[in-house]
Amino acid sequence: MARISKENYYLDIAQTVSSRSTCLRRRYGTIIVKNDVIVSTGYCGAPRGRQNCADMGYCLRTKLGIPRGERYEMCRSVHSEANAIIAADRETMLSSTMYVVGVDAETGALSKHIDSCQMCKRLIINAGINKMVYRETETEFREQYVDGWIADDDSLGKMGY
Repeated sequence: MARISKENYYLDIAQTVSSRSTCLRRRYGTIIVKNDVIVSTGYCGAPRGRQNCADMGYCLRTKLGIPRGERYEMCRSVHSEANAIIAADRETMLSSTMYVVGVDAETGALSKHIDSCQMCKRLIINAGINKMVYRETETEFREQYVDGWIADDDSLGKMGY
C-alpha cells in the first residue's frame, strides 16, 4: 500500500475544509500546520452574523460582472487564509506552513494555479507563516516560500484567486 505524502494529507484536509465555504464562485479551504500539528483552519464565508452569498442566492461580484482577481472589497466573504489566521495566535503560526485548496463552486473541479490575493499575502507575512502549499491536482502541489514575497515587493501588487 502506497502511503500518501504529508503534503497531500494536509491538502486533503484543507479540501474538506473548503466544503464549508459559502462563496458561490470558489470554495477555498486553508489549514495552518506547525510541527505536524494543525493549528487552525479557515474557509471562505461572510463575517459572523452577516448573510453569506449562498444564503442570499447570488454573488455581488458576479452580479456586477467583476472579473476574477479584481475588486475584492466588493466581496462579502472573508478569505480562507484570513479566517485561518484570525483563528490562531501569532506565536503558534511563526514558521508554520499554510495549505490552500480551491474548488470551483459550480463544477466542483479543483482550481489550478491559485495564489493568495495581495491582502492575504500581507496577512500571511505578518502572521509569520514560512511556507505556502497550493494544490494543483489531486496529487500535485506547488510550494511558495513567504520570504520570496518579502524580497519581491512587486508580488504584493499582483492579485490572486
